[in-house]
Amino acid sequence: MASTTEEPKYHPQDALSAAVKTTLVTGGVGLFASAVQNTLQKQNVGPWGVITRSGGTIALFASMGGTYQFVKTASANLREKDDHWNSALAGIFSGAIIGLRVRTFPAVIGYGLALGTTLFAFDFTGGSLRGSGIDPNVDEFERREKIRTNYQTPLSETIAQLGEGRGIYGPGYAERRQARIKENYGIDVPVSQSSASS
Repeated sequence: MASTTEEPKYHPQDALSAAVKTTLVTGGVGLFASAVQNTLQKQNVGPWGVITRSGGTIALFASMGGTYQFVKTASANLREKDDHWNSALAGIFSGAIIGLRVRTFPAVIGYGLALGTTLFAFDFTGGSLRGSGIDPNVDEFERREKIRTNYQTPLSETIAQLGEGRGIYGPGYAERRQARIKENYGIDVPVSQSSASS
C-alpha cells in the first residue's frame, strides 16, 4: 500500500546572501566580545585595541558564522532536504575554524566533530532548549490547571500505597494512635484538640 503523505518540496535558497547576512551578525557579536576583551586588559591599549589587540575574536566569530550558514544552506540545496544532517556538516566546518587557531590537525578534527555533533543533537531534538513548542491555540491557564490536577492523588490512595507516618496522616489518626498505644503498652496518651481535628 502506497504512503499517502508526501514530503514537502524543497525550495532552494541563496547560500551567498545568507552567509553574508550571518557573517555580519556574528561579526557584530565578535566585535562586542572583542570590546569586552579590550576593556579587561590590564594596560591601557586605547579604543583601537578592539581591532589591533583582540581583532582575532571578531574574525573568528565572523568566519564561523559565515561558514556555518553557507555550508548549511549549500548542503540543503545540494541534498534538496532541510534536516539535521545539514547542521551537522555545517558544525564540522565551522568547528574546524576554531581548530585552525590551535594549528594542529587533531584540533581541527576534534573541534569540528565536537561542534558538528553538538549542533546535530540540538537540531535533531527540535532546535530548542525549552523543549517542544506550546500550542498557541490553547489557553495557558487551562493547560497548567490540567497539568496540576493530572498529578493530584487523593489522600486515601496515598495512604493506601505508603501508609501513615512521615508527615502523611489521614483523618482520625490521633485516635487510632492513642488506641494502638493503649493496646500495646497500656499507656493512656491524651489527644489534643489540634491533633484530633486533623
